[in-house]
Amino acid sequence: MTRNKVEICGVDTSKLPVLTNAKMRELFVKLQSGTYAAREQLVNGNLRLVLSVIQRFNNRGEYVDDLFQVGCIGLMKAIDNFDLSQNVKFSTYAVPMIIGEIRRYLRDNNPIRVSRSLRDIAYKALQVRDSLTNKNSREPTIFEISEALNVPKEDVVFALDAIQDPVSLFEPIYQDGGDPIFVMDQISDDRHKDSQWTEEIALKQAMYRLTDREKLILSMRFFEGKTQMEVAEEIGISQAQVSRLEKAAIVQMQKYVQ
Repeated sequence: MTRNKVEICGVDTSKLPVLTNAKMRELFVKLQSGTYAAREQLVNGNLRLVLSVIQRFNNRGEYVDDLFQVGCIGLMKAIDNFDLSQNVKFSTYAVPMIIGEIRRYLRDNNPIRVSRSLRDIAYKALQVRDSLTNKNSREPTIFEISEALNVPKEDVVFALDAIQDPVSLFEPIYQDGGDPIFVMDQISDDRHKDSQWTEEIALKQAMYRLTDREKLILSMRFFEGKTQMEVAEEIGISQAQVSRLEKAAIVQMQKYVQ
């Protein structure tokens, strides 16, 4: 059985070593006792973990080499801060560190710039959300987060929205062997539907059937927002006549719009 060779940052990924849990523990003991050569072995032995994490960010349009290098920074931070006394696997501790490093990189290199004050509110809101979730065993409301931060809830919502990663309209959201469905396929514009165009055309055709006086009355009543009395005074007829002409014009138009 052959393994595909993929090179990232000059590293042949098919030749990356895999460390057992026992070997990992041995290396961490050596590292924490001052044998820094063990650090390089730990890094090389966990590069596959970085590779698995960066797969989550394949659709961001970033170079894989760049993400890999940033992920390695997160890996090294995890190695330097890992506590052997805690009963947790290294991969469980390292993955969030690697993801966090990559997200910071993507955020800092995002073409859509967010002010530092907004980012600060957003990150504090996320911390409070996690804290309240752990405390109450449920997702907190925006009001609870804003109350804990002493920040208006509108600012919290705006800040959290601001740090969200933009999504491409051409990002596939579903594919089942055939043509993929993209984000843009799920977006509708109520202002430009075919049915509305048809209705507008029908209305224009119906308007052509009216007399000039009827067109003027409907225009003043429904486009300029004038009352029947105001229309009557302006065109020199009674309010009762305006009412009668208006109703007749509407009935006439309904014949062509339906």
